Amino acid sequence: MADTDITPAKTGAYRVLARKYRPWSFDDLIGQEAMVRTLTNAFSTGRIAQAWMLTGVRGVGKTTTARILARALNYQLADGTGGPTVDLSQIGVHCEAIMESRHVDVLEMDAASRTGIDDVREILDGVRYSPASARYKVYIIDEVHMLSDKAFNAFLKTLEEPPPHVKFIFATTEIRKVPVTVLSRCQRFSLRRVDSAVLTQHLNKIIGMEGISAEEEALALISRAAEGSVRDALSILDQAIAHGGSRVEGEAVRQMLGLSDRGRVVDLFDAVMRGDAASALAIFRELYDNGADAAIVLTDLAEFVHFVTRIKLSPATLDDPSATEVEKLRGRDFAGTLSHKVLARAWQMLAKGIAEVQAAPKPAQAADMVLVRLAYAADLPTPDEALRVLKDAPPSSPSPTPPRGGGGGHASQGSAAFAVASRNPDPVPSAAPRASVEAAPSLRLDTLEDAVALAEKQRDITMKMALERQVHLVSFEDGKIEFKPAPGASPGLANDIQRKLSQWTNRRWICVISREDGRPTLHQSAEEARESKMRGVAAHPHVQAVFEHFPGAQIVSVRSTAPEEEPPVAEPPPEDEE
Repeated sequence: MADTDITPAKTGAYRVLARKYRPWSFDDLIGQEAMVRTLTNAFSTGRIAQAWMLTGVRGVGKTTTARILARALNYQLADGTGGPTVDLSQIGVHCEAIMESRHVDVLEMDAASRTGIDDVREILDGVRYSPASARYKVYIIDEVHMLSDKAFNAFLKTLEEPPPHVKFIFATTEIRKVPVTVLSRCQRFSLRRVDSAVLTQHLNKIIGMEGISAEEEALALISRAAEGSVRDALSILDQAIAHGGSRVEGEAVRQMLGLSDRGRVVDLFDAVMRGDAASALAIFRELYDNGADAAIVLTDLAEFVHFVTRIKLSPATLDDPSATEVEKLRGRDFAGTLSHKVLARAWQMLAKGIAEVQAAPKPAQAADMVLVRLAYAADLPTPDEALRVLKDAPPSSPSPTPPRGGGGGHASQGSAAFAVASRNPDPVPSAAPRASVEAAPSLRLDTLEDAVALAEKQRDITMKMALERQVHLVSFEDGKIEFKPAPGASPGLANDIQRKLSQWTNRRWICVISREDGRPTLHQSAEEARESKMRGVAAHPHVQAVFEHFPGAQIVSVRSTAPEEEPPVAEPPPEDEE
């Protein structure tokens, strides 16, 4: 419905855009195709309800839709023809008065200020009388959930059996506060949030009608800030026009709303995911000094985490027109290297951190601490990965118990250091988990598994997972690796591997992209080995017997609970008896 004409209100004085371009017909409504289709079918078949309940967020068009519905019910041309219809292409005799809230037979009441039973009785007393000039007497009650219980009860009988000349239209933002007895007597329409792409097209059309130029980025920022509310979008656009004059620019809108630069937000995400707390704090301070609100910066960071997660699950997310090219290009790279678990952990930490910043007496300092916490945890293994490392560690002499940190990252640091120390012969001290092997003259790597172990020792979980899941190895020798990237791998994976291995081993490495298929990734090989073990166990006679006695049972995991037995010593044959 976004490609229809918009009828501006006819007036000589200046009106804000939200009132000037208020829809006058169902064709002008944007983003509510399902409701318009239902009403069109109902009017064409004569199955017109006696009461409607319109629900949705603020600014989505509930009151405007109620007036358009009242206009459709009372549609009549100057020659006396016409009837209830959704085709409102011509202005009828009652249309202007209804849309301007001055028609005698269309009565509007704000339930937020008139909540008592006396106000409802006034309506019920007027229900008995026929309309003065229109076909129906229409009562529009906004914010109906504010009515008292007695007022709702007074409505029930009239709603169930209203006079044939009366129609009720209710609007509310809190549908759960409306009694079920009232909802059951109404036809309900949920007005949905307007999609950002549709809202951007709508703003672009209004900009053209106003004779003003605007950047696409500016309109996308306004649509995103409006969160699906048409009224909010037009109000922000009105403010942006007053702020920028004859041209609406993205930077001006960003400063006006206290938003952060989307490109720098991506840089901030990159810094925290690399565990570079110093760079993250510097980028945040730059955004904050330029006028961005601390909570909004973290909110934008959380939105980008969500965007990357959606790309990982559905590549079609890259077609989102509200996302910038920087977000699309770099978001695709991050989706190829970061795991679901790392992204979910970042989202949880940001969700908690945003609430902390909003409640803190000094939001900037609170945001600094959230970013430090996020950068610190970026390269830590997830709980199941840490348990897997401990489980796979070979039995050895008793290891020291990991320290029980008093709070925050210290406990995680001790656990991660203990896990790495259990697996590597050269343990990393827990007091310095980021110790680098560059202090040694050089380090030799003979297999891809050695490179994975080194990445794990360096606590670079992103590189470790990339080596395990995105490398189809062709050949490996000390100083050179040749591989074919897995589908969806980062375009810069070879450069990242070369840079990291050169840094960690203190020697030059060469990474070559091959056209050969290469061997399965380490992750695929591990999964195949696990499935083979599961199939072998499932074929065992004892397990088959369990399946027969317990239909529907499944093998969840396979583990060995007894130490390997030494082969039995053959006994000498008995001596022949005389």
